[in-house]
Amino acid sequence: MSRGAELFVVCKNPECRSEVSPYVTECPYCGTRLRKRAPKLERRTGTRRARRRMPAPGLSRLRSGEIPGIRGEPRPYVTAAIVAASCVMWVILQGGVLARSDLAVDGPVGKDWWRVFSTQFIYGSGLYMFGVLLAVAVFGWLLERRHGSLAVLLLFLAAGAGGAALDVAVRSDPVAYGANGAALGLLCAWAVPDLIARLRHEDYDGDLLAVAVAAVALALIPLARPDEASPLAAAGGIVIGLAAGLGLARLPSRAL
Repeated sequence: MSRGAELFVVCKNPECRSEVSPYVTECPYCGTRLRKRAPKLERRTGTRRARRRMPAPGLSRLRSGEIPGIRGEPRPYVTAAIVAASCVMWVILQGGVLARSDLAVDGPVGKDWWRVFSTQFIYGSGLYMFGVLLAVAVFGWLLERRHGSLAVLLLFLAAGAGGAALDVAVRSDPVAYGANGAALGLLCAWAVPDLIARLRHEDYDGDLLAVAVAAVALALIPLARPDEASPLAAAGGIVIGLAAGLGLARLPSRAL
């Protein structure tokens, strides 16, 4: 066994002969000098494992308008474009450049099937337009934050055009102005996750009471404006919105 591996040495004094540490120079019991200097400690052989250095945390480049450490919210470009297009069309119609009957569902459409899409931007009453566009702006913005711009665009067109097409298919003299069905579709699609959470007795962030009030107000518009808004278009928008909301609820949310 090597000397560095010894656990003790025996004192040289014949009267002491005590077992002492090999790393002392004098016997602690009798004072006999055992060596001139203490032996050096041997280093352990073998390669030392290199410690992995953890990468320093970092953030990606900031975009315009972002705060360091906080991800910026997506801007509701599609929702703003829908509202702006409706306002521009209102100005054009008020100026007499185009006639409402040329773009809206106001009687049988025949081969002009595209009217079920264009009619969503046509209004005869400013109060009706204000109420519908307010709902589109609020729930379109919320839905665009959660699922992105494409979801809002497709749902707006599907709910609005689907409701207008239902009115055309059922009534012989259909009348469906404005985006009442599209607004209800956006509202219902946004409310579906909160409704599911409520049925499961889970927490949710939305205010379902305020959403219900807005939904009732939109659904009653055809009673106040029967010459413009269609109850069938509103019903079709609700059904399409609920179906789309169930599908979107399975997708990951973009909301922060």
